[in-house]
Amino acid sequence: MQSHRYHLAQFNIGRMKGSLDSPVMADFVARLDEINALADAYSGFIWRLRTEAGDATAMRPYQDDRIIVNLSVWQGLDALREYVYRSLHSEVMRRRREWFERMEASYYVLWWIPAGHIPSVAEAKERLEYLQIMGESAHAFTYSHPSPPPDHLTETDLNSLRDECPSV
Repeated sequence: MQSHRYHLAQFNIGRMKGSLDSPVMADFVARLDEINALADAYSGFIWRLRTEAGDATAMRPYQDDRIIVNLSVWQGLDALREYVYRSLHSEVMRRRREWFERMEASYYVLWWIPAGHIPSVAEAKERLEYLQIMGESAHAFTYSHPSPPPDHLTETDLNSLRDECPSV
């Protein structure tokens, strides 16, 4: 799914098994630059959250210091899915249980944003919280139940979205 008027935002969190400088996280940290550079050059990639150091690992928007975040924007679902599951990134995904604790609640969320909009961490946290409480919808969804971009929604979809989010 792709749109010229909307892009796909993705936010995910992970609770590390140790601090970034701990031995248990060493292989993950060693792969960060490579995986981030891959994303930056990947077809369909638009933007990702980062500090001057080049990644977002220093940001701690949750009270738990072991939760790190990733926030990015892509041209569409196909581009993001290709990067996550069919690139070198998939190797990191396969090893994630070595570095991150299993989370009971949803740990990632997808949503459509107007092209040119850069989502804030606060916006991303709200979308994830919405998904955790309300479940999947056009406002917040996952790969399992993707929502089409707003300019591809049917009238029924739009009415449902208006019920969930009055500003639409």
